[in-house]
Amino acid sequence: MSTLLRNICSLIILLWLAFGLVACTGFVKGGNERANRPLSSETLAGLARIGSSPSEPMVIRVFKQEEVLEVWKRTKSGQYALFKQYAICAYSGALGPKVKEGDYQSPEGFYTITPGLMNPNSSYYLAFNVGFPNKFDRAHGRTGSNLMVHGDCKSVGCFAMTDAGIAEIYALARETFKGGNPSFQIQILPYRMNSTKLAQNVASPHLDFWRNIKEGSDLFELTKTPPVWDVCEGRYIFNAGNRTPLDALGPCPPVSRSPQLLALQAADTTAIESHQTSAQRKASEQAAIKARGEAINGAVTGLFGGLGNVFGGGKDADIVPVMSGKIAPIPAIRP
Repeated sequence: MSTLLRNICSLIILLWLAFGLVACTGFVKGGNERANRPLSSETLAGLARIGSSPSEPMVIRVFKQEEVLEVWKRTKSGQYALFKQYAICAYSGALGPKVKEGDYQSPEGFYTITPGLMNPNSSYYLAFNVGFPNKFDRAHGRTGSNLMVHGDCKSVGCFAMTDAGIAEIYALARETFKGGNPSFQIQILPYRMNSTKLAQNVASPHLDFWRNIKEGSDLFELTKTPPVWDVCEGRYIFNAGNRTPLDALGPCPPVSRSPQLLALQAADTTAIESHQTSAQRKASEQAAIKARGEAINGAVTGLFGGLGNVFGGGKDADIVPVMSGKIAPIPAIRP
């Protein structure tokens, strides 16, 4: 009887432990089950439609102003195609790069994601670190840590996705690494970069930086392949062809730019100069309108001041008032 009771108790304990483990992996934040969840049949079908597969390299593009994260996958053609867009649930700060720890800004620029930056045990469902500060950031003395793309829709300097969104993005990254790819590129951009957007932000102190990273964005748009980036002279350089890393503050090597890229850069210059000329013209017109208004106000004030003098409002001792304001005497009747 005692043996039977011991067996029953042991069975109860085993069942309790098994239930507890299932509960932990299934419902507690950071459970490995989330990080290892396979891609859905819909995702696999979507990859096949663009001529790609889970093991192919990928690129992530983030557009702050549009609040969109895009996943691009390499296809059978060797070029990359857009696989899917995900709505960014929340990000903190304004347009512009992160500068220092605690400024609540999210980064901008080009970053490289490696397996070591993936966090399957994040308290924000799932997450991966964007790799801030990178070589460019360090060259400019920028500081910050734990800048993530994660779930839970709450952000302090990060890009927060929905839990469903980060689950699929994380799985795509995981399968890319399993395919033998050592890393993938993430491009974090202030907005969809074109001449019009640059011109609209011509007054921003970040304009030169944005023009710099736009070159990398343009190259991706033109070639549908991620540009190779490095840093020299304190700025990004793309597809330089260098075999060894450059000095971040040292001289840049010569770079050959395609006619298509040069045409885009010329269009940027034209749009910016046109916007600046238009802004200057508008400022001149507003100044002229203000000057005319002041002149008219001065003339009106002078006119009414003169009329006041005529009607006794003046203080000139040489002027004899025509009207005294006294009652005129009754004229005497002549015989």
